[in-house]
Amino acid sequence: MKGETLKTVEKKNHSNEELDYIAERGRYKTIGIIVILLGIVSFAFFTHGTQMSQVSTFGLGSLGSISITVPDLVVPSFVSIALLSILCILIGIYQLVKGFRKRSNLMLGISILLFITAFLIWATRDKSTNLTGMLRLSAVQAIPLVLGALSGILSERSGIVNIAIEGLMLVSALVSVIVSSVTNNIYLGLISALLASGVLALVHGYLSIHFKVDQIISGMVINIFAAGITGFISIKFLVENPNLNQTALFPNYAILGLSTIPILGPIFFNQNIFFYATIVLIFVIHFALYYTPWGLRTRMVGEHPKAADTLGINVQRTRYTAVFLGGTLAGIAGAYLTLGAVGRFNRLMTSGRGYIALAAMIFGNWNPFGALGASLIFGFASSLESKLSILQVPIPSQILLMAPYIATMIILVGVIGKVTSPAADGQPYGGEE
Repeated sequence: MKGETLKTVEKKNHSNEELDYIAERGRYKTIGIIVILLGIVSFAFFTHGTQMSQVSTFGLGSLGSISITVPDLVVPSFVSIALLSILCILIGIYQLVKGFRKRSNLMLGISILLFITAFLIWATRDKSTNLTGMLRLSAVQAIPLVLGALSGILSERSGIVNIAIEGLMLVSALVSVIVSSVTNNIYLGLISALLASGVLALVHGYLSIHFKVDQIISGMVINIFAAGITGFISIKFLVENPNLNQTALFPNYAILGLSTIPILGPIFFNQNIFFYATIVLIFVIHFALYYTPWGLRTRMVGEHPKAADTLGINVQRTRYTAVFLGGTLAGIAGAYLTLGAVGRFNRLMTSGRGYIALAAMIFGNWNPFGALGASLIFGFASSLESKLSILQVPIPSQILLMAPYIATMIILVGVIGKVTSPAADGQPYGGEE
């Protein structure tokens, strides 16, 4: 009987492995089909009507004056589109037949970039656009996405699912502009945004950890609350008192000796404090998560809280800390929208960036640098809308605005392949404290 039981267990484990393999192969094929379709659509639509004699011109000069003049990049439109489309198809075929395994997400991202580049070349046929300016706008658009993704990484690495990033960003954007307008101090506005978002994140943590509320529901409650309260305050007070909704912006700081570098200078070394802080935070959080005892404890709590508890790690306190720190990062993202970009608060001004940040987190496999790459793709897609409207591309602007959200839905439904989320992500643990 015992021998039969062992055989039954082994047979069940073998069956589960086969199911996992079949599911993984199905994901690989899905990615391959999508990439192939991207290449086919790119070739079919973007080469249609494109003449062999047409060229696309991309300006590489900076937005300011530099000592080195960089010539424009001129590429043959038809040939470039065809090569990019064929390369995309070849990547899809390889993925469909063999699969890139752990690099599937990376290759999907590269394929999307190839498609976007082909689209951009098509849009600039016999026209020109400033590529440096577009890349700079892409970096700027990616700032709140990177910060939101980092917020999600800290929270979920400890085992707490946090889809409340959208609401945290919205509340912090409102608080920052009101405090900054009243005190006439943008730094106080930034600090207040961090505190407001951190406290609201602790509410989510308290519901999830203390009361063991479903973390998805808790996050959505905060998002709904944030949308309602900010909308009410905006209509009831900010409209009647516009002086409460006018704030200065953080200025750009050019780094001497680096801001004059052609192409890279205006993109990376002539930005405001939010941009520089985001770059620093990426390295700091990566180092903290993977090379410090605190990071090891946090990841252990997110992977196996019972083992962490056995080793004397306070699971609840570790999760509260991670959720609060993640909340402050979402607060920086929200403050950027008002103090770093617009200078005022508009209703629902986050426009789904919190959800896109979550998609970037998943696409980046819960890794800060992976989230950065995904956010840059989303940022580049967002920057296309404003640039292409100038080029008078015969595509409705609403379609272009939909692109980042369509990509988000694709990523969230899991077609990017198997990703490794923290094992205990979303699972309550322990007693009440």
